[in-house]
Amino acid sequence: MRIVIDIKKDAQPSVVLNTLYKHTELQVGNGINLLALVDGEPKVLSLKQIINEYVKHQVEVITRKTKYDLEKTQDREHIIKGLVIALASIDEVIAIIKKSKERSDAMANLMDTFSLTDRQADAILNMRLQRLTSMEVEKLQEELIELDRLIEDLQDILAKPERVLAIIKEDLIQVKAKYGVERKTEIGSFSGVVDADLIDREDVVISMTHLGYVKRIPVEEYRAQHRGGRGVTAHKTKEEDFVNKMFVCSTHDKVLFFSDKGKVFIANGYDIPEAQRTARGRAIVNFLQLADGEKITAMLPWKEGADGFIIIATKQGLIKKTAVSEFESIRRSGKIAITLRDDDEVISVEFTDGEQELLMAASSGKCIRFSEKDIRETGRGSQGVKSMNLTDDEVIVDMLAVKQGYDILTISERGYGKRTDIDEYRLQSRGGKGTKAGVFDSNTGKLVNLKLVLPEEDIMIITENGIIIRTAASEISKIGRNTKGVRIMRIEEDKIVTVAITDATEEDGEVAEE
Repeated sequence: MRIVIDIKKDAQPSVVLNTLYKHTELQVGNGINLLALVDGEPKVLSLKQIINEYVKHQVEVITRKTKYDLEKTQDREHIIKGLVIALASIDEVIAIIKKSKERSDAMANLMDTFSLTDRQADAILNMRLQRLTSMEVEKLQEELIELDRLIEDLQDILAKPERVLAIIKEDLIQVKAKYGVERKTEIGSFSGVVDADLIDREDVVISMTHLGYVKRIPVEEYRAQHRGGRGVTAHKTKEEDFVNKMFVCSTHDKVLFFSDKGKVFIANGYDIPEAQRTARGRAIVNFLQLADGEKITAMLPWKEGADGFIIIATKQGLIKKTAVSEFESIRRSGKIAITLRDDDEVISVEFTDGEQELLMAASSGKCIRFSEKDIRETGRGSQGVKSMNLTDDEVIVDMLAVKQGYDILTISERGYGKRTDIDEYRLQSRGGKGTKAGVFDSNTGKLVNLKLVLPEEDIMIITENGIIIRTAASEISKIGRNTKGVRIMRIEEDKIVTVAITDATEEDGEVAEE
């Protein structure tokens, strides 16, 4: 049986193959019970033993066949010798037949006169007159010579076991030549070219929806627009779905996926299926072994060689710090990253070097800046400590590791944002109430994201309905912390859900509305 699976142009072969491995028995090993009858007795044999028994069987087959051929050839030779004797004295043979009253008399007379057997005499009586020609006589003599040679060869085969083995070998070679085909699958591990060697290194936008549809798109798909535009369609979602995660990374980066069960999974950037800008993407369960009901709530790009700590922030205000080394060798089924309460989930994840400061943002617009040294290092199974003193209606919406020289970008649900100097967020102790990051009202909506940005970078903003706008950070005003900001994206019956930062595009200009 030969099965060929054709995949769509935008599909990832490795994803399809992994899905087949997961849901079929392509990787299931099947043992063979080599039970055979040996001299009439059932025995379980090893591979070498069963090959030996097969050869012994073939020796017996060839021997029996050779004996049968020898008997048939000798029988034919016997008949031909009688015919040759008769043809050598054909006139006398004819005279004997004419004088005989019956067939039995003719046979007896021929046997007595020429010392023939009854089978030879019978063959002479059955011979047609056309055999009396000189040409037929020559043919019989030639056939007799060939029969003698064949008998000698068959007797030699029976006398020499090595000739029997040579015949078995030749038969198998002929079977191989006639029926042998190259195998369709590979056996063993292959070291050399890996998937990464065949994939271009490029920056991509990875986005995921609330229902777990994920995709990657080259950053170049989005040209920069001026601040205040409507954006373009970037994610075609179901009516009840919306985009809630987005970031920019390289196709050769690793991506860590954190679930609502507190587990972490890992995949290569190029393993995430590439899709059209307006496509919905693929369900993440196709390439991550999530449990029933488990969903991804945070993603983190992991550049090769990154070291230090992973900081995990939860929606209910807990934060923990764990060494990167504890996240090595993540199995396909995932690894515990944090112990979560029933009503909590991972909201943001960052890499740090152990000496950085963290900035946390709540939905109300309050932010708190504190040193990561205030968080003691714990193992993957720990729950974490309080990061910020939240009220009942507040949740954490974002976290970032502070870097000097960057501005703090705040984005609200209704498309307002601003850049603020990082020094306007004073350093406090962990667990405080924080300070206001801006003015947030019914016009601006709640705070959505907090990002580090440089003036020469671009900002990509995406809404629940999958509309995205890419604009230069330099077009967003840099103003004080306690302000509303400027309109970055014109929002109607929609709201912003996430923000990503990328390198600036070389071309600038409006993009037609979609």
